[in-house]
Amino acid sequence: MPTPFEYLQSLNRLVHEPARLAILVALSACDKADFLFLLNITGLTKGNLSSHLSKLADAGLVEIEKTFEGKTPVTYIKLTLEGKDALKEYWKSLDKARAGIRQLKPIRTT
Repeated sequence: MPTPFEYLQSLNRLVHEPARLAILVALSACDKADFLFLLNITGLTKGNLSSHLSKLADAGLVEIEKTFEGKTPVTYIKLTLEGKDALKEYWKSLDKARAGIRQLKPIRTT
């Protein structure tokens, strides 16, 4: 059985990065979100958000749709099934690590 620390080491680094985790969590609460919503909720700069979204899209965790509403360009982002699964697995691994850490018994070294 893996130790709590092995669970922590096995966390998906793509999901674990704080900005990407914030994006994935925000998207998990809705069907889709526009770029400006994610920009406001995460507090990232446009360039940072765009970069993180590209990494998530390249990994198949989010889907990006660029469209027009009238003459205004709008970018929508949604979590894919793979993204939902990755986030679910991330939380499971974190919960297993937390549960294991609670069971640790301190040992006296002096």
